Amino acid sequence: MSGILPGNAKAVFIIGAKCIGQYGGYETFLDKLTETHQNETSIKYFIVTKANGDGAMDETKLNGVSGIEKAEDGSVKSFVYHNANVVKIKVPQIGAAQAIAYDIKAFKWCLRYISENNIRDAIVYVLACRIGPFFGGLVKKAHKLGAKVFVNPDGHEWKRAKWSGPVRKYWKESERLMTKHADLMVCDSVNIEKYIREEYSGYSPKTTFIAYGADLKKSTLSDDDQKFTEWLASHGLSKDNYYMCCGRFVPENSFEIMIREFMRSKSTKDFAIITTKNDSLLEELEQKLHWRSDSRIKFVGTVYDPELLKKIRENAYANFHGHTVGGTNPSLLEALGATDLNLLIDVGFNREVGQDAALYWGSGEGELARLIDEADLMDGKTREAFGSKAKERIRTAYSWQFIGDEYKRVFLA
Repeated sequence: MSGILPGNAKAVFIIGAKCIGQYGGYETFLDKLTETHQNETSIKYFIVTKANGDGAMDETKLNGVSGIEKAEDGSVKSFVYHNANVVKIKVPQIGAAQAIAYDIKAFKWCLRYISENNIRDAIVYVLACRIGPFFGGLVKKAHKLGAKVFVNPDGHEWKRAKWSGPVRKYWKESERLMTKHADLMVCDSVNIEKYIREEYSGYSPKTTFIAYGADLKKSTLSDDDQKFTEWLASHGLSKDNYYMCCGRFVPENSFEIMIREFMRSKSTKDFAIITTKNDSLLEELEQKLHWRSDSRIKFVGTVYDPELLKKIRENAYANFHGHTVGGTNPSLLEALGATDLNLLIDVGFNREVGQDAALYWGSGEGELARLIDEADLMDGKTREAFGSKAKERIRTAYSWQFIGDEYKRVFLA
């Protein structure tokens, strides 16, 4: 991989996303940011991904990969995608701590590359607050090389249900230390930016707000495209006759509430759940809810084909969004851009994004079920009106071109 920067391009190193273009906010963000800037001559991206373990980078799932370089063992160590140099580094498989090991190793790779290639005025952009105890030392080294360090704090990682008490304490302390030492905190939600400024006011953190983005292009697939019709048939679904949700299968995305309430509703439609594999959570929900006894509940696996996923969203009767942790979530933006009727769990950053273009539900028993029953009775014109508002919301505040322009402004400032 060449260390020579084209012209006077600013080198931006991005770490913290395990891969590009698969499920997850950061993975989607990297795909779209580099796509938006692929012909941009003023910025050169270097992205450090994971070569092994859970969620590792798999370049075979990307279209348009070039410049593949292989290691002595035949594995891919780097490639070019959307004109960005993508590096894969191996991480020790040490359970949950591997995310921390990956961030530290990736940061050190960036420092070494900047030093060896004599790159001036670089930016290291760290996605998520996982390496707080080590961050101050790494930032000092970056500053000695003339580089700045930006951080995207994501959402409240320390609130995630999957973590134990001690781990949550670590994430909270890590967030504090990274806010303290960062040159800039790039927040993807107005609510998150407000929290960072107020929670850590003693450090007077420098912050900016840049949301995630979405596009409004219709799927390239027609309604009768074989790929789509076969997907519907394989899961016993029919157009405009299913509710759906899409996101990682983790507790904080409210799957238990959505399934429980759908089972309680009178709806004759299906509920298609597009999600990742998590057998232990699946069985836990079966024990609690006995969802397998309800033929309307359909776990349909993952859909990594973006055009197929967009077509599925376009033909859904309505979309559920149950994410309770994080900032502006890409799956919400994508749903607002494609699905007319969106039912969102009522938390600050979902309201911030959806405003009056969606309906909202609480976590109390019976609340979502009542909303589902009301939605089932909604006429087509009302649903279309919600869809028009949702698309206008994306058009005015969340287009990828707009987000790309915002990042260009911040990176080149």
